[in-house]
Parts: sequence; C-alpha cells; structure tokens
Amino acid sequence: MNENFLGYNNFIWFNGVVEDRLDPEYLGRVKVRCLGFHTSNNIILPTKDLPWAQVSLPVTSAGISGLGDSPSALVNGSWVYGYFRDGTDAQEPLVLGSLPGKPHELAQSAGFYDPDGTYPKYKDEVDTNRLAVNLKDSTGATELSPHLSLTLRRNTRIIDVATADFNPIKAADDSDIDGSNGDLFSQPSIPYNTTYPYNKVYETESGHIREYDDTAGSERIHERHRTGTSYEIDSTGTRTDIIKNEHYTFVSSKSQAYIQGASDTTINGRHKLFINKDGAEDNHYDIQIGENANINIQVDKGNINLVTVDGKINVNAGGDYNLKVAGNMTTSVQGNVLETIEGTKTSNTTAAVIHRGSTIDLNP
Repeated sequence: MNENFLGYNNFIWFNGVVEDRLDPEYLGRVKVRCLGFHTSNNIILPTKDLPWAQVSLPVTSAGISGLGDSPSALVNGSWVYGYFRDGTDAQEPLVLGSLPGKPHELAQSAGFYDPDGTYPKYKDEVDTNRLAVNLKDSTGATELSPHLSLTLRRNTRIIDVATADFNPIKAADDSDIDGSNGDLFSQPSIPYNTTYPYNKVYETESGHIREYDDTAGSERIHERHRTGTSYEIDSTGTRTDIIKNEHYTFVSSKSQAYIQGASDTTINGRHKLFINKDGAEDNHYDIQIGENANINIQVDKGNINLVTVDGKINVNAGGDYNLKVAGNMTTSVQGNVLETIEGTKTSNTTAAVIHRGSTIDLNP
C-alpha cells in the first residue's frame, strides 16, 4: 500500500526559493529549491533538475479555462512555502504562498538565489512596495526612497496650459464687444499621501501599477502604465487622465456627455471634425448657445473660410447685422442680386462711386 499521499502521515512542509518559472506546460509551475531538502550547491543540483511545483490559486480564481488570475505572479528569487503532495518522496511540491521579507544581500551565483541576478532589487529594504510603505524621516516631512514612478509623476506634471483668449473689438456700428480673457490651468498636484498599511498596491515587473489607497483623508484609486499613461481619482472624486502617446476612442453606438461646469480644451496641433460621414439625411450639426452668451471666434493670423459645396448659406440676424472690413471687400455673384430694404439705405463713400452695367435704370 502506498502511504505517501496527501495528509496520510501528516504534511511534509517546505520553504524555498523560486529558481525557474518558465513552465513548458504554461501551468504556472515553478522550480523551487527547498531548505533542508535540496543543497545550495547548484553544480551538484542544478536548477534544471529541481522538480516542478504546482502553484495554488485562491478561491477567487476559477483555475479553469483561463478564468480568474493567471498563475504567473511569482518571479525568480521569490521565497515561497508549501507542502509535498507525495509526502516524504518530496517530488511533487505544491506552493501555497509567497513570503516577503527584508533581504540583507542581493542575488548571488549559488542556489537559493535568483539565477538571473534580478531579484531582490534592494538590499536591507522590506519587500513591501514603496508606494504602500511611504517611509519618511523622523520628522515625518521627508520621504525616504520614494517610488520611482512617484518621482516621475511629480517631475512631469503639466502646468500653465493657456486657454482661448478673445480680444475686445469695436463693431461697425461703433459699439464695443467685450473680450474674453484667457487663463491658465494645470494638472492637479499628485495627491499621494499614503499611510501604511492602508494602500493596497499591485506592481508588475515592467512597472505597471495599480493602487487602492484607503488612507483617511487621502483615499485614491490610481492605475498607471509603465510609460506614464494613467488615471487617478483623488479623495474628492476628481479624476485626472494622463495619455503619454496617442488616444483612440471608438463608439459603436451613441455617445453623450453632460458637463455641469465650464470646459476648456487647448490643442497644440490641428483639429478636424467630420459630421455625417455616410451622408444620411437629417444628421445635422447643431450648436445652440443659451441666453446672455456669445459665440466668439478669433483667428490670430490666417483666414476664416466658409464653403458649401452644394447648398445655401443662410444668415438670419434677429437684431442688427454689423460688418466691419479693415481692407478691401470683394463680392462676386454669378447670378442675380436682390436687395429688399424696408427702411432707408445710406451709402457714405469718401472716394468715387462707380457703377458699370449694360443698362443702369434709376427709378424705372
């Protein structure tokens, strides 16, 4: 009778170090050098001869058909613990968890170390993520060894972005049109103010980061790609999105937005807007401005070109229509011109008035 099976004669436990995670079966298995079972001499017992250890997943992961978390979080150099499923034969290790610590030395060439020499990254520093610890000096004012991503975020914060500025003008009827002074806006200050142990941090090897911070008064959610593209929600609910490269949005159906406050958009490059691309009927571009507000358009140097390829241009002014031209004014009409004036028409010209035509009729 085989007596070496799980739990028959107590559990055979182990602690050890992951030395290989490139499982050829893609099951998330790792090779673990176990204290008391394996020698530290990696010439006598090379990493390739260590048995593959299955890795246990929590019940929040289904562990079947790719559902839940992938079993690939351990790295070479991780300290783990578990038991042998085959008892004293000790050839079927099962990893139950990892053991963070405070390494007092970096990787070496012997067994029980990362063969690649990558981990641990720090010496005499706890394995808990720096974003979760937020270690400070005795005064509590200065951060000690802040996380690199935090330093980069602070140093690359965008400030003093200009908004549109509309200059005041004098209209053709000599009335004054008020300007709209531009102002500046900046990326909000980085709201990181963590107190251990309230910040739950997940970081990958390349530097992707996810934070759920429950520090009282500084509650945040932050997710960051290694390039710096990120979003953050601070304790007031303010959300900041940072896109370090291009940004694409594709909506298969309707998109709606409601902004209860002001909105400013500043674009360094060009801006194009294409409405009704497929030419369907009644897909209009409607702009409505409520009472007591203006539409102000200012081109600092350039032209305003308005073209209809096939259609009319209709302008209905509920009040006065004022046109002021600083240079020459040219009107070219290929058809007829009809003016209907219910009041008086007055023309003031400081130079000559010239009318040319095959026939000029005055009061016919």
